[in-house]
Amino acid sequence: MKRIITFIFLAEAAVFSCLASQPKHSRTQDEIAIGYLNNSVPVYDKLQKSIWREAELGFLETKSSNLLQQQLKDNGFSVENGVAGMPTAFVATYGSGSPVIGILAEFDALPGLSQDTVPFRKPLVEGGNGHGCGHNTFGVGSVAGGIAIKQWLEKTKHAGTVKVFGTPAEEGGGGKVYMVRDGLFKGVDAVLDWHPGDANKVDVEAGTAIQMIDFHFYGKAAHAAGNPDKGRSALDAVESFDYMVNMLREHIPTSSRIHYVISNGGEAPNVVPAYACVSYYIRSPKREILKNLVDWVNQAAKGAALGTQTEVKPEIISGFYEKLYNKTLAELIQSKLELVGGVIYNDREKAFAEEIVKSYNAKDTILVNARIVKPLGKEKVSEGGVSSDVGDVSWNVPTVTLNTAVFVPGSAGHSWQNVASGGSTIGTKALINTAKVFSLTAIDLYTNPQLLEKVKQEFEQRRGSDFHYEPLLGNRAPALDYRVKK
Repeated sequence: MKRIITFIFLAEAAVFSCLASQPKHSRTQDEIAIGYLNNSVPVYDKLQKSIWREAELGFLETKSSNLLQQQLKDNGFSVENGVAGMPTAFVATYGSGSPVIGILAEFDALPGLSQDTVPFRKPLVEGGNGHGCGHNTFGVGSVAGGIAIKQWLEKTKHAGTVKVFGTPAEEGGGGKVYMVRDGLFKGVDAVLDWHPGDANKVDVEAGTAIQMIDFHFYGKAAHAAGNPDKGRSALDAVESFDYMVNMLREHIPTSSRIHYVISNGGEAPNVVPAYACVSYYIRSPKREILKNLVDWVNQAAKGAALGTQTEVKPEIISGFYEKLYNKTLAELIQSKLELVGGVIYNDREKAFAEEIVKSYNAKDTILVNARIVKPLGKEKVSEGGVSSDVGDVSWNVPTVTLNTAVFVPGSAGHSWQNVASGGSTIGTKALINTAKVFSLTAIDLYTNPQLLEKVKQEFEQRRGSDFHYEPLLGNRAPALDYRVKK
């Protein structure tokens, strides 16, 4: 408890000393949100660790979603749950009138990453789930930020609305896309987003657009030794298809990515498989290029089916846009991140982090990245890499994303090291920092109409007057069972 109190005092002193350089009325108003967060560290530490322990997979996050909803309800938000056909999705609202500021909250875990909060590999449940992407801190940090903004709106009597969007199944399920498709972001003026990282910075990369497709092949079963001539192997079709795709890799842009896994290859070697399935992720930094790649992969699937006398039925599982950058919002949130600062380890956390870096043979000098704030980088197109359903939000509402150091610097994404760090007080410190950045950013947007108008003008210019949103997942319903083992 002594360490927690010390952390609160140091964080409060650091932020308030920076705020002292601002106009007096602004500093006083900011103290409402910052003071609330400094006094609520134990609350959000407990909440994030509760969600960390649940570690629920996409569209199955019932307990995690309910915990976040209850915290918002207890703090005066009205909550609409089960939105856009997803039982664990919700929209929590406080305030009235404009501007309307949205905050994204995620809370799904990953399979196979169960891990204790220790600096060595120790699954809590062998083969169990774990928060390797830190969404336990993500959802809690966003809720904390939303409530801090509510405190400011309530006590200053300022006009404005804050909405916290509970977005399930980011890890492949694309919950945000369904919420965008159902119009839940209409009327929102700006969206604040973050993601746990191993450094403190504003995201300047667009990431990649992605199409996720399951290819179902259907053949004819037969005895593989007694009468194979009467069978038509769906597995042969899958393997022929995969071979063709591997050949076309040479001829695609180097920034594009194609990867797959055979999710069903048959039941027994002596039975010609009548059914087989392969799951594909196809990515590119630009949707136009992605469309051409998807068309090519579909042609390969049809060719494989023709060549093996089988039938193929592609099923779009999900699809995300690349992100649309907004420099004005990025510069604003960068200024607030620099004001709040990075994550300061206490002695216990430093010892823990030093052991973590040993696990991936890094030098402990890398730990400095947890406490520094990186300067705002130049906007750049992704050279291949991750995709996120935040992309669809960003093409419908001006959106900005930042990272804070939930993870020990240098750790790999989706790793046991991230699960261990995110479930500790390191994760709590980072999510509180994020909540502070969100609240300070929102206050500026509420109180500076010219700034918000500049954000919107840039958004419209970058998006283009002829833009028409068409979700890459089409009109399919949410794949609520995509994480259910069959």
